[in-house]
Amino acid sequence: MLKKLLTPTHRLILIVALFLMITGNYAFFSSLLKSYPFSSDNIFFLMSITAFFTLATALLLNLICYGRLAPWVLALVVLLASLAAYFMDSYGVVIDSNMLDNAAQTNITESKELLTTKLVWRVIVFGFLPAYFILKYSPAVQSIGAELASKAILSFILVLLMILVAAPLTSNYASFIRQHKAVRLYSNPSYFSYSLVKYFSRTAKVPPNQVPINIAADAKHIDDHNKNELLILVIGETARADHFSLNGYQRETNPLLKKLDVISLPNVTSCGTSTAISVPCMFSGLGRRSFNQTEAMNYENVLDVLSPKVNILWRDNNSDSKGVASRIPFEDFRTPVLNPICDIECRDIGMLSGLDQHIEQRKGEDVLIVLHQMGNHGPAYYKRYPANFEKFTPACKSDDLGKCTDEQIKNAYDNAILYTDYFLSEVIGLLKKHNDTFEVAMLYVSDHGESLGEHGLYLHGAPYQIAPPAQTKIPAIIWMGSNFDYTHEQLQPYINLSFSHDDLFCTLLSTFEVDSNTCASWRTVLRQNRNH
Repeated sequence: MLKKLLTPTHRLILIVALFLMITGNYAFFSSLLKSYPFSSDNIFFLMSITAFFTLATALLLNLICYGRLAPWVLALVVLLASLAAYFMDSYGVVIDSNMLDNAAQTNITESKELLTTKLVWRVIVFGFLPAYFILKYSPAVQSIGAELASKAILSFILVLLMILVAAPLTSNYASFIRQHKAVRLYSNPSYFSYSLVKYFSRTAKVPPNQVPINIAADAKHIDDHNKNELLILVIGETARADHFSLNGYQRETNPLLKKLDVISLPNVTSCGTSTAISVPCMFSGLGRRSFNQTEAMNYENVLDVLSPKVNILWRDNNSDSKGVASRIPFEDFRTPVLNPICDIECRDIGMLSGLDQHIEQRKGEDVLIVLHQMGNHGPAYYKRYPANFEKFTPACKSDDLGKCTDEQIKNAYDNAILYTDYFLSEVIGLLKKHNDTFEVAMLYVSDHGESLGEHGLYLHGAPYQIAPPAQTKIPAIIWMGSNFDYTHEQLQPYINLSFSHDDLFCTLLSTFEVDSNTCASWRTVLRQNRNH
């Protein structure tokens, strides 16, 4: 009876839905079993939730597959699901709209580090081959009337079955919905399909090039000192606070910085869990809770506010500035064209080349230099530092983290932190040369953290609401010259306060003695926190 009611295409949809649940949802079931361990108490709910998500997948496919395009849509979904499954299974990541944005902004070099033999085989076996058979043996297209009737019948049956499998366990489903959101985020292909729609709807709203709104129109320079400011702002990459020995980490990852009278802020959180979000967010004045990439493009960032009053230069050894430096001088240090220190890749230390001359030529001006590091960009942590910085061994020497133990991964990661320690010490050394002619300071802050295998998670990019502290608690380090406006004693009351990327906007304005009512509430909160 059912076979007569459904067209061959809709029977194929059911087969594909079952195939996807079996081959593409290891991360989903792993996460589910952590929340609901296999036992006599949970077995009926586990069976029910499996059936529910299988039916939901079939319903999704039924709603997006039409006519001659149906086999092509199914083939594409199977292919994308195999990709999504690999990254979720291997790294524990969630494929949300922000992760898709990261993927869209990933350059060829970064992509190569993620291209592993395991990925290729996974996509061939569970992506290309099934897609090939779907296209080769796709059923003949039925008439429009037959297809719509079959689609309506299948949708009705699927919804009815979803109600039937869930109704006896409503209390379990209520708990699942309220307390285990993270599990649902691993459902494949339903959640990544939702994320695709969200991503494309968001990018479709990106406004054309226009003059950005001045977010601090009342900004005015109130400099009343004899010397100009020189600040080097270092934007770290994928560094986590708890792997800095300055913050109590048991390994000595900051041997040089600990000798240089720096201040380490131990309670700083990031704006996002990816470069694509955190970098533009930290320079915007919107704050994490109000930030979205589309809206941020309509406003000036803090560099735009400062640029009429401060000489600004952005040097980048990462992917790019994510739009932050689109209206200020920008130099790309990812290639030997500008970077004189390149081996298997161009090193962060190369960004210091020629900075002495740049600074000397700008005496009498306030100067801000932003250095965007390659830092600890994963998964190939071993590429992020020269061989002589390999202190912690054995270090993972593979782009495929699945081939290494968590200890080997941590060793490679910590070696990259050790190289950042060296890089920052060299930045401070450069600033010391100009202490007599400028009020010099360095501020280092990472864009986000990194998971190194804790709870089965690797890399970064988790949705902020469920992201572990490893991805959101970041290092922030301050060094100040002897002529700088502030002293260690003045900053001491603030060291253990909670800070975030939201504070960078007003910190930079304050450093360059630019006043704006935009930061009035920020100053009030700092005073209140200090008093408490």
